[in-house]
Amino acid sequence: MRRRAGIGGLQNAAAARDQYRLLGENVARLRTDLMKEQLSTFRSQLEDFARKHKNDIRKNPAFRSQFHEMCAKVGVDPLASNKGFWAELLGIGDFYYELGVQIVDVCLATRPHNGGLINLEELCKLLSQRRKGAREVVSEDDCLRAIGKLKVLGSGFEVITVGKRKLVRSVPTELKKDHNEILELSQAQGFVTGEEVERRLSWSTGRATDALETLLDEGLAMIDEGHRDGKRRYWFPCVSSVSSFVASETI
Repeated sequence: MRRRAGIGGLQNAAAARDQYRLLGENVARLRTDLMKEQLSTFRSQLEDFARKHKNDIRKNPAFRSQFHEMCAKVGVDPLASNKGFWAELLGIGDFYYELGVQIVDVCLATRPHNGGLINLEELCKLLSQRRKGAREVVSEDDCLRAIGKLKVLGSGFEVITVGKRKLVRSVPTELKKDHNEILELSQAQGFVTGEEVERRLSWSTGRATDALETLLDEGLAMIDEGHRDGKRRYWFPCVSSVSSFVASETI
């Protein structure tokens, strides 16, 4: 017959568990302290790196993007405030603040023509035209970071992905799945017809018409009824070059 553990055995087992727990806590504490020490070293090295390469960070968009990735890995956000060490050293807080204001201006100027939805690539081109003579070249990564700061302020700006493209939305319009599918379909030519939507997406006439008319009502589409085949075309400035031409005249 198996003997039951006595009081002494239970006490020894409890003491062993306590020792293992304390040992685990000590190991975890040592690991935490070591990680904090390593992060402190990384941040110090990052500051030295920023001092040494601050001109490249300001002027080279690819270098600037890589610098942001390095910062993220050690928990540093150079854009967290316009004041403090990073802002004084690099001035990039002011750069993104200025870029954010210009993004708002471009989106407002093009809104009557694209309904508040603009291709990110096109936005960058319009910003470059506006910033001629500026020291810093603007990249898509810069625009995304500036828009991210605008979003934090509750300004209604958001980046959405439709197919292979990133679109910047500056109005609170909620795009549903049907709308996104039509926008993705229109990327090939910049427009679609009702018949094409029905055929390519296997939709009923009612479903296609409802989605297209909603996009039209929201100002995201323009109608062309003058084509020789007689088919109504729904143009989408956010994926075509229509708003680039118009915006260059207004910005």
